[in-house]
Amino acid sequence: MPDRASPLVVVTGVSGSGKSTVGRALAGRLGVPYEEGDDLHPPENIAKMEAGAPLTDRDRAPWLDRVAAWLGGRLQDGRGGVVACSALKRRYRDRLSAVSPRVFFVHLHGPVELIAGRMAARRGHFMPPALLRSQIAALEPLAPDERGAVVSIEGTPEETVALALRAVRAADHPPGDAGEGRGPGPEAPE
Repeated sequence: MPDRASPLVVVTGVSGSGKSTVGRALAGRLGVPYEEGDDLHPPENIAKMEAGAPLTDRDRAPWLDRVAAWLGGRLQDGRGGVVACSALKRRYRDRLSAVSPRVFFVHLHGPVELIAGRMAARRGHFMPPALLRSQIAALEPLAPDERGAVVSIEGTPEETVALALRAVRAADHPPGDAGEGRGPGPEAPE
């Protein structure tokens, strides 16, 4: 993206929505670093989730601070970046967007049955499928005043990445360009 700052993107959604897969590929397409948000969780959080207990806001605070610090580092070094982070609640996204008004959220969204099937099929992940319902209950959709877009995960991973890339690039338009890059965007499911 010539003559433009490198993007700062947070790929959000419930567990099993494809944040890691889409985030890695999106970072590759954008030519920016990628960070796996799960790797920023304190060990206590991982243990709690492995035991089947949902995290509290207090549990999430140090994790969100680490994600925000990573974004801040990418802002400072000018390289931009993509990080996978559930960021289910508005206040979590507000914490991350406080780093810079350039932070853009790609919210991955799809049918619960699709996501549950993905979670049941994956191996070696600390998040048990039983916690999906608690994440869905906690989810606060992107509001129109948040900088981001809802992207459907019902296609192939490549199609989802293409939708995410289009949303990020649309957000790169200067202010006043027909409101591009604000709110749920054209990819929002009905």
